[in-house]
Amino acid sequence: MELQGRLESLKQQGISVIGVSYDPVPVIADFAARRHIAFPLLSDPESSTIKRYGIFNTTVPETNQQTYGIPFPGTFMLNAQRIVTARFFEPAYQERNTVASILARLGGQLAVPATKISSPQLTITSYATDTTVAPGTHFSLVLDVSPAPGIHVYAPTVVGYKPVILTIEPQTWLLTRAAQYPRVETYHFKPLNEQVDVYQKPFRIVQDVALDASPEAQAALKDVMSMTIKGTLGYQACDDRLCFSPQTVRLSWPISIRPLDRERAKR
Repeated sequence: MELQGRLESLKQQGISVIGVSYDPVPVIADFAARRHIAFPLLSDPESSTIKRYGIFNTTVPETNQQTYGIPFPGTFMLNAQRIVTARFFEPAYQERNTVASILARLGGQLAVPATKISSPQLTITSYATDTTVAPGTHFSLVLDVSPAPGIHVYAPTVVGYKPVILTIEPQTWLLTRAAQYPRVETYHFKPLNEQVDVYQKPFRIVQDVALDASPEAQAALKDVMSMTIKGTLGYQACDDRLCFSPQTVRLSWPISIRPLDRERAKR
């Protein structure tokens, strides 16, 4: 289980983990024993807490005795005062955000394998938040970008200039969402006396991706052990006087694929 695998790292960052499930105590206890879960798992068999938090999954019919009562899958982030500071939820019960992906989107640092790329005017650190995923796993491809001193690149909001853009190559069974770019800085370009949206300081681009969890995708991926996600980062860097030639940086992220754990309790 991804949370259990990152538990020690989360503790070092001062983050505690608690899971809530609609499963009864015996099912949760068996799952915890099989998966060696070392954080609290709480049982909400009537889904009363789930309903109180407004996350009861209304897409599951009451006639489905196996999954009726489940919540929309997701994560609440609370601070030391027990105030919710962020929430991440999915509309389909087959899909899950990984905790590493959540931390990346919140600006956290992750101890994961990374590739450092030196391109003209930029240094790029590229990594996937999770290197082993299952169908339905929502994880992130991350670029930590550092412009050279005195250099800026144009934000995706600009018109008339070549902005920085992350593009992921389409692949069967790979789902992508819009990339998350940071808040822009306003730059005054004196020669033309214009205000433009740029990035001058180190910034992060986060691309949310997932393996399709549909029955067709799961059947197709049943014997697939790995895949490589490919993409490009395009940009044009400028300084206070001139703009340099547009650049395209090729990127890749190798991913291992594991099957879903469908066993709720021992037979």
